[in-house]
Formats: sequence, C-alpha cells, structure tokens
Amino acid sequence: MKRFAQIFTNGLINENPLLILMIGLCSSLAVTTSVANGLGMGISMTFVLLMSEIVISLFKRFIPDSVRMPIFIIVIAAFTTIIDYVLQAFSPELSAALGVFIPLIVVNCIIMGRVEAFASKKEQSLLDCVADGLGMGIGYTWVLAAISAVREILGNGSILGVELFGDNFTPILFFALPPGGFLVFAFFISLGLFLKARMARGPVDRDKIGGCC
Repeated sequence: MKRFAQIFTNGLINENPLLILMIGLCSSLAVTTSVANGLGMGISMTFVLLMSEIVISLFKRFIPDSVRMPIFIIVIAAFTTIIDYVLQAFSPELSAALGVFIPLIVVNCIIMGRVEAFASKKEQSLLDCVADGLGMGIGYTWVLAAISAVREILGNGSILGVELFGDNFTPILFFALPPGGFLVFAFFISLGLFLKARMARGPVDRDKIGGCC
C-alpha cells in the first residue's frame, strides 16, 4: 500500500505531467478557457490513460517488442473512441467545445509516454499501473482545472458559467486569449517547481539551525 501511495502521489506533484514533465501542453493550453472544458478534458484523459495502462499491463508479456508501438496506439485509440462517443451522447456541448482535442488524445505524449515508460515494463505490477494512471490523470486534471479557474474568473468574471462579480466587473480579456493562458501556465509551473523543491528538502530540523528562531 505504501508503494501504491508513493506512485500515486508522484503524478500529483513530483512528476506532474504538465508542471514538471511539461508534456501534452498543446491541448492543455487550448482547452483551459473554462473550468468545464478543463475538467472534461482532464477526466477524459484520466479514463484513457488508466484503462490503457491496465490493458497494457495485463497483456505486456504477450506483446512482441517489434509491434509494441502499433499495439499501444490501437489500445489507446480504442479507449479514446469510447470516451469520444460517450461525450457526444451525454454531453454534446462539452464534446463540441473540446472539438478535435478529444480525438487527439490518441497521440498525446502523456499517455504514450506512460504506457511505454511505465505500464509496459515487466517490473511494474497491475496495481502499480493503476496507481500511476490515477496519479498522472488526477495530476493532469487538477492543473487543468486550476488554470481554467484563473482564466475564467479573470477573463470572464465567472466560474462554471456562474457570474461572480455582477455588472461592475470588467473582464480582463487578456486571460481569455492564448497569451493569458501562457502567462497563467508559467505561474503554475513556477509553483510546481517550488513545491517539488520544498518536498525534496523535507522538514526543517530546527536543532541544526543556529541563532535565535
């Protein structure tokens, strides 16, 4: 259980795919104009990543090295198609808002990277892959949701479509545009690196600090 928790928490901060590994950025910046879009993309990615890692982990011993990449793509594409059809059926507005970025999950660096670098390795158990898929997926989702919240509040004066400030608030349109997304994302990257550095240092031992505390 300790190993499960360690792998899971790696994806949240230490190896966060967006803040630390900095992969899968294109779709992330494009869909973070609203919290609904960010959560929708994050949940979709988490589903595809988790299910792909589970399937690859179960069948990795039977997959020849010479054809492993095409098989990985087929598995990822299958679950991407499932989530695409689910969104079209139950949330057509969200599906339309996310547009081409849902089908492009197939070639997202995060999923392909975790399947190749983690799930396909013989030393990783099925439980390890579940922890990795959930950790990476939730880590991706919380960053998207946080960036989306900042951009929606400052750029539109709302959160999840609910007006927060009334008619007296003037939206800062800069944050609703791509340059605003880059700026907010840069702040979150800085925050992520700061948190990782603090966690790496561990708690401060005050007995080793000289002077008056």
